[in-house]
Amino acid sequence: MKTDLRRKDLLYPELSYKIIGVLFDVFNSLGYHYQEKYYQRAVSQMFKELGIVHEEQVYTPIEFRGKNIGNYFFDFLVDSKIILEIKRGDKFSRSDIIQTLAYLKRSGLSLAILARFSSKGIQYKRILNDPDSYVRKDS
Repeated sequence: MKTDLRRKDLLYPELSYKIIGVLFDVFNSLGYHYQEKYYQRAVSQMFKELGIVHEEQVYTPIEFRGKNIGNYFFDFLVDSKIILEIKRGDKFSRSDIIQTLAYLKRSGLSLAILARFSSKGIQYKRILNDPDSYVRKDS
C-alpha cells in the first residue's frame, strides 16, 4: 500500500513540490561551493527542461505617492504564482526573510519559497504573504 505523504493544506502544493524537487536535483548534481548565479542558471535550465513556466529576474518597481523610488528584482516568478528566491550559505538571515516578505507584499502574491544552497544541502522556507502581519499590534 502506497501512502501519499504530501500535505493537502498547503498553498499551491503540486507546484511547490516541483520547485523543491528541482532545487534538490540541482544540488545533487552540482553540490556546494558555487556562486548563487550558477545555481540560478541551473534551476532555470531545469525549469525549461521540465516545462515549468517561469520568469527570471522579475522587475517590480517600488512607488511612493505615484513616483518610482526604487526597484526590486526577485530571482524567479514561477507560473505567475510563486516567488522563488535563491541564496547560498549555511543560514537564513533575517534580512533574507524580510527581503522575501517585501517582494510578496509589493507583488501582491501569496507565496514565496526562500531556498538556500548550503554545505548541508538544500534548506528552504515557505513564506506566506499575510497582510495581518504588516499591522502593528500594540499590547
